[in-house]
Amino acid sequence: MQNMVDGVLYKNTVKTLTAVAESINLDKDVLVRLLKPRRAFIVSVPVRMDDHSIQVFDGYRVQHNQTLGPCKGGIRYHPSVNMTEVAALAMLMTFKNALLHLPLGGAKGGVCVDPSKLSETEMQGLTRRYTTEIHPFIGPERDIPAPDVGTSPQTMAWIMDTYSQKEGFSIPGVVTGKPLEIGGSLGRVSATGLGSIYALRAACEKTDRSLEGMKIAIQGFGNVGSHAAMSAHERGAKIVAVSDVIGGIHNSNGLDIPKLVEHYEKNRSLSDFPDTETLSNADLLELKCDALLPAALDSVIHEENADKIKAEIIVEGANGPVTGAADKILSENGKLIIPDILANGGGVIVSYFEWVQGLAAFFWTEEEVNHRLHSIITNAFDRVWSFSQSQKCTMRDAAMAVALRRLEAAMQLRGLYPR
Repeated sequence: MQNMVDGVLYKNTVKTLTAVAESINLDKDVLVRLLKPRRAFIVSVPVRMDDHSIQVFDGYRVQHNQTLGPCKGGIRYHPSVNMTEVAALAMLMTFKNALLHLPLGGAKGGVCVDPSKLSETEMQGLTRRYTTEIHPFIGPERDIPAPDVGTSPQTMAWIMDTYSQKEGFSIPGVVTGKPLEIGGSLGRVSATGLGSIYALRAACEKTDRSLEGMKIAIQGFGNVGSHAAMSAHERGAKIVAVSDVIGGIHNSNGLDIPKLVEHYEKNRSLSDFPDTETLSNADLLELKCDALLPAALDSVIHEENADKIKAEIIVEGANGPVTGAADKILSENGKLIIPDILANGGGVIVSYFEWVQGLAAFFWTEEEVNHRLHSIITNAFDRVWSFSQSQKCTMRDAAMAVALRRLEAAMQLRGLYPR
């Protein structure tokens, strides 16, 4: 596990965990167990490419904690994937599920690969071989993967089919985020983005602001960013800027989000959208607006640019977009940060719904899904806000404290096996 400590996200997560644990006098035996994952492994993923050559990719899966239930966490395909990143994300999933009061533990996985350079045939081969390698450690009662950066419902369909073929019968519950035709849930695709807007609306209610008319900038226009933009637009907010990996566009009067989504789906680019100015991802973060939603990768707000952030509310749609040093600067500047384990919890909430629906073979309407999503997110926000106000601490520290208290109680009740 020694190589895990090099990553920024892992360092930030451990630093927050240990600092909050000390502040709430967390049981030391609980803390020492939470500092290391229960299980972590690396697998080789050989794939026969379209030119008939064989390339071998590195695959990872980390299962951090299973105290509250089976592990849950996404699988990402990205060139930056490594054990450090996956370990940090698995740890965050444990705290996220505890905070949201879901009966799930934390896990994460991925393959170090650039999916944009693979054909569909190569993607399928990669996914099926990766699934084969991690097969002994996943399952509806053990560990339930879901989509993440670089993966999709189609990826989950291939995982489900591969796992089911090896078991000899169909097992839809092995993954969530599947297509509807094979047991997916209505509302799953939009859940993370919608949940972030539910969290933002809860923050507005607590601080006497209004979501309607609020100017919002969103970094990232993938699944999370695009659905957050649409959800906020439908509730009267003005999305003044969005960006993708190449760059962004800006209109201080607000973008026409439904038309922008159509434009992006058609062209796979934000470029050439009417009545907009171009700007870089860095410039978007520093834009004058009411709320900023970083929904791309981690550590985009750091010590060098934190003082330049003008938004009053930062909603962490991505995992770990604000570094520890930046978090301190933003807090001192009076910014309200809705931390990732709360703000982007919509995806795992509806993944939990999908898992439950699959086990019961009884499916809900999208209205039912969204109603339950809103209830869980807002109740979690209320718990974090209440702790933050009573203890005079940041929302990040409050979210971690609430999660740790729940894990502490459960771990002490279950005890240690063997003694």
